[in-house]
Amino acid sequence: MGTAAGGAGSGPRYVQIADDLVQQIRAGVLKAGDMVPSESELVDRYGVSGGTIRKAMVEVRTSGLVETRHGKGSIVKNRPPVRHRSSDRFRRSLRQCGQAAYLAESAQSGATAKVSVLYIGPMDAPEDAAERLGVPAGTQVLARRRLYFRNGTPVETASSYLPWDVVKEIPELFAENPGGGGIYARLEDHGHEFAEFVETLQARPASKSEASELTLSPGAPVVHLIREARTTAGRVVEVCDTLMAADQFVFEYRIPADD
Repeated sequence: MGTAAGGAGSGPRYVQIADDLVQQIRAGVLKAGDMVPSESELVDRYGVSGGTIRKAMVEVRTSGLVETRHGKGSIVKNRPPVRHRSSDRFRRSLRQCGQAAYLAESAQSGATAKVSVLYIGPMDAPEDAAERLGVPAGTQVLARRRLYFRNGTPVETASSYLPWDVVKEIPELFAENPGGGGIYARLEDHGHEFAEFVETLQARPASKSEASELTLSPGAPVVHLIREARTTAGRVVEVCDTLMAADQFVFEYRIPADD
């Protein structure tokens, strides 16, 4: 199978090898769920050094066709990434139908989704979240921390911070399952009508602890997304700090062209 790379046109050898592996995946020679051959196997197959194979695998990973898990190697993805429709995912009509955004988006992509609640309770507000909520750093807030899985693999962590004076009268927000439509539906049930959601995204390498939590390779790309939920009264009633495995999500935005 290495002959295709050897006969490819110009370009560094590692790029030729990466192209060959990508073509094998797209042609179904390497099928969804298959392990990509190990570094030593690829060294023997292509007759190159381990360093060349490692460079080639960096290129293969950027194709989005494989996922690399620490200690397990690279696996051909069995599902396309979840399409994160940020322009639509927090529509009131979806909340009223009892749909949680992540679960609905995962289902649309054909994936099996699961949410694990790691912590719910009081916490001193981190500095950035406190600033966004308009309270002094260290002020007590309600924290809700979750770990999201897709086809059994952790792909996202999310920590929500909500003002204590808002949540103390809403017992559902202290439950693992706050009910249909999630925490936003419960907030609106208690008079906190939303006007908009503001998201800030930054792509960067994962830290060592972040890579461990999401079972990523050290330095793998992640998307750090922070969302503010703002009410019609002009108050931010939730800050959600989210870290997403970059290869698991596609972000889609609809931007009106009129004033």
